[in-house]
Amino acid sequence: MPLLRNRKRFCQLLLMVILGILSFLVSGALFSAEIKQGDIAKRSDEYFLSVNIDYHLSEKAKTALQNGVPLYWNLLVKVQKYPGFFWDKTWLKVAKRYQLQYHALLNMYRVKNEDNGEVHSFSSLSSALELMSVIIDLPLINKALLDPEHQYLCLIKLDFKRDDLPLPLRPFAYIDPQWYLSSEWTSWPLKK
Repeated sequence: MPLLRNRKRFCQLLLMVILGILSFLVSGALFSAEIKQGDIAKRSDEYFLSVNIDYHLSEKAKTALQNGVPLYWNLLVKVQKYPGFFWDKTWLKVAKRYQLQYHALLNMYRVKNEDNGEVHSFSSLSSALELMSVIIDLPLINKALLDPEHQYLCLIKLDFKRDDLPLPLRPFAYIDPQWYLSSEWTSWPLKK
């Protein structure tokens, strides 16, 4: 009888661990950013990227924002040979870096493009996120830098910068899936 009781407890514990892991994975995916649409256009000898992004902020991120904590994202762009090998040349650049912040005294959200210092203010969070969601005609690469014998891919990722959170929040941001606000890598071929 004690062996049966121990087996039952073991199965219950195992089930709780599995359910905990599954809820962690599912809840993390609910809050990540998502690259929805993208297009690469070639004009003369230059490639340009346009992309639409959906931001899914968790309640913890919204609460931190409401309490004056700025949130930062980097838009990462890579152009590389396809199929790629680890020694192939890859062009990587942080195309845009955004800061999103709430100012309680003004009751306004502020979006700052960290690259050029451009600042926009909004009365709602959805309007602020809408500005950050649309990237139009971002210069990628000159055609002269690419080997015409190879295929190339453009890879893009939105990277939430947990390291830029205030120090007391950082440990929680690494273990709590509500702070996993980055997107996955998305790719498109460069058409010659």
